[in-house]
Amino acid sequence: MRTARAWRRASVWFAGAFLSLAAWGQTAGAAAPSPAVGEPIAAKDARAWMQRLQEAPQRRNFQGTFVVTAGGAVSSARIAHYQVGPQQFERIESLDGQARQVFRHNELVHTLWPQTRLALVEHRDKVSAFPAMLQGADERTAEFYEFRLLGDDRVAGREAQVLAMVPRDEWRFAYRLWADRETGLLLRADVLNAAGERLESSAFSEVAVNVRPQADAVLSAMKKLDGYRVVRPTPTPTQLAHEGWTQKRLVPGFRTLSCIRRVLAAAGEAESASAPQVLQTVYSDGLTYVSVFIEPYSPERHTRAMLTNVGATHTLMMRQGDWWFTAVGDVPGAALRAFVKGIERAP
Repeated sequence: MRTARAWRRASVWFAGAFLSLAAWGQTAGAAAPSPAVGEPIAAKDARAWMQRLQEAPQRRNFQGTFVVTAGGAVSSARIAHYQVGPQQFERIESLDGQARQVFRHNELVHTLWPQTRLALVEHRDKVSAFPAMLQGADERTAEFYEFRLLGDDRVAGREAQVLAMVPRDEWRFAYRLWADRETGLLLRADVLNAAGERLESSAFSEVAVNVRPQADAVLSAMKKLDGYRVVRPTPTPTQLAHEGWTQKRLVPGFRTLSCIRRVLAAAGEAESASAPQVLQTVYSDGLTYVSVFIEPYSPERHTRAMLTNVGATHTLMMRQGDWWFTAVGDVPGAALRAFVKGIERAP
């Protein structure tokens, strides 16, 4: 479903050779003296790592180019992040395919498609994309992921410490993270399946840290909307129960973040009267996110059920009675099926 994948790609910027654990022990530099390479670390140390990885992309001024490899496709983007007092500013510009620019000031986000002269203006509570992937992590995250130190490496010319997040169940993927030794900024992130195969990778090819902030440049770009068709989505907050649904079961470790009714338009396109009205519920375990979209079944539009993936992002489309479900997230297909099966029409 094009619109479902578009929502995920428009909402987040997610965004090297794969090294097995055995190969890593032979090729990496010296590991931290305690614990040994690959051994689980204590809960308090895991919390310290999460805090460091959370704070670095918020408190550091940096700019660079990162590359995302997923499903055999490679894309790249330029990113700049600045903090001025309590204010956060960010600029992201795609370097491949259709031109797209994202400007952020705190929760206010402008996404511009220069070719179609479309501007999407919206508010987002949190930005949980590379290199700020762990913004939603909390003390519960360690209950569902085991943290392991793997050793030292270099990414984009900077010294890095390598950390693995190994899932404790079958409902989520593993992660291998390269954190800048000096600042804690995430330099590279790989998503791995149960067999240890790399599904997706986001990594800086070059990055400068502690740069001079240029907040005015971000604010200036956000004000230059002349000639753009400005779209301000107006999702309606709601709850599954209010819409006639019951959450019978929830995948362990995940919690409901939001439930809204919205018009779902493809990336780079404005909302229209013909676009489907859907109910969207967002879930997270603190590291990854899943969206479930529900809409009335239409035999003309919903031709067949399927499970597809691009890199780590899986999409499940299936019919349940008179309704069509689309679940999207960086989780195994079985987890998406569990999310859908856990939602039932109220009697």
